[in-house]
Amino acid sequence: MKKILLTGLPLAILICGFSLKTLLPKKDTTLNHIALHVSDLQKSTLFYENILALDSVPEPFHDGKHTWLKVSDNANLHLISGAEKGVPRDKFSHLCLSVPSLSEFITKLNQEHIPYEDWLGAKIAVTTRVDGIKQVYFQDPDGYWIEVNDDHK
Repeated sequence: MKKILLTGLPLAILICGFSLKTLLPKKDTTLNHIALHVSDLQKSTLFYENILALDSVPEPFHDGKHTWLKVSDNANLHLISGAEKGVPRDKFSHLCLSVPSLSEFITKLNQEHIPYEDWLGAKIAVTTRVDGIKQVYFQDPDGYWIEVNDDHK
């Protein structure tokens, strides 16, 4: 009897676990938006439109304190005015976007006199990740870090 319990009980728990997993509803979680609190809404809006080529989309508030920008078919970037100026930002917290050509994007950064660096902080340098993806980091007008890479997946 003890032998049946020792082998049968774990098997029953395993089967029940698989059964419960199939009964639970599947979660279809997607990214809807990211919000950034900015000190100068117009300056930040122009930066994201001109440097990152994001298009604005209608926002429901119509109060002059928000800009919504389309990042992908399913996600937006919300810029919200009223932030304190000069707040330090950590590179570990960053927004990442992929572009078709990193070299063309770097040319644009250079033309706009926007300094960029690699992950370790070397100026005018590109990081190549272990998976071959190339990336650069730079900051927006409020100091938020942005990674731009050439990931085409």
